[in-house]
Parts: sequence; structure tokens; C-alpha cells
Amino acid sequence: MSETLDALDLRILELLQQDVTTPVNDIAEKVASSKSVVWRRIQRFLDSGIVKQRVAVLDTKKVGLGVTVFAHVKMARHGKNALHKFVLAINRHPEVVECHTLMGDVDFLLKIVVRDVDRYQQFVWNELSQIEGVREVSSSISLNQLIDANRLPLEVSE
Repeated sequence: MSETLDALDLRILELLQQDVTTPVNDIAEKVASSKSVVWRRIQRFLDSGIVKQRVAVLDTKKVGLGVTVFAHVKMARHGKNALHKFVLAINRHPEVVECHTLMGDVDFLLKIVVRDVDRYQQFVWNELSQIEGVREVSSSISLNQLIDANRLPLEVSE
């Protein structure tokens, strides 16, 4: 169940999504609240897990990771242990930056970031396809990322 967030919470979270390094004083000024109120709310967001991490968002190409692939993985078995073992195995690979379970024909959708197609091929042949229970992998290579929001669409009232 999600925590109840009021309008002030949403405005603070929207500003944090834009730049988590914004000083509390500046946030307080922008949301017309006191520094102590804003600081306490940010602490609550951190303590409750609403803010999961404070990270730097890197440009993949500028750090030498030029290929993003979406891999659709079908499992041979769907028992609880098989799916759990897959998740544990896939977590060992930093190339996998997202893993989603899906309903339908495919069990998992992986977002994989690598330096080039050759590296992806090696990853599929030597790592992904070797994980116990993986039956099939199909891939879609991203040609261009047109939207990179890294922000949730909070309904903030002005």
C-alpha cells in the first residue's frame, strides 16, 4: 500500500526528481515552506523508501556503453524456485540494468546496456542462455532513446 502524500510532499518530490542535490533551503523557498519542514519530509521519504536512492544518472554513450538491448526471456519452468533462481542469477550481471516480470508469452523483460553488439552476443551466449531454466531469448536493439525522463509523472498541483 502506498503512503499518503499531500500536495507539499509531491512538490518536494518533483523538485528532488529534477535535481537531488538542490539545497534544502532552495527547495523550501520554491515550495513556500520552512527549511525544517522540508528537511523532515525528505528524511521521511528516505526512511520510508519513497526515495529509494540518490544517484547520478550517466550518459551511456559518453561512458562507452553504446548499445541498449531489450531481451525477452522465456523460461522452461514457471515454479517459484525457477523464477527466483533466475532473478538471483541475473542480479550478478551489471549489464542488466532493469528486470521486469511480465504476464503473457514472455516471463522476463531485461534492459541490458553494453559497449557494443559483440559484447551483447557474448553475454547472451556465455551468460544469459546458460542460466538454468532459460528456454528462449529474443532481443530488440534500441536504435535511439527518444525519451529519457528518469522521473515519475507526479500529479503536482501548482
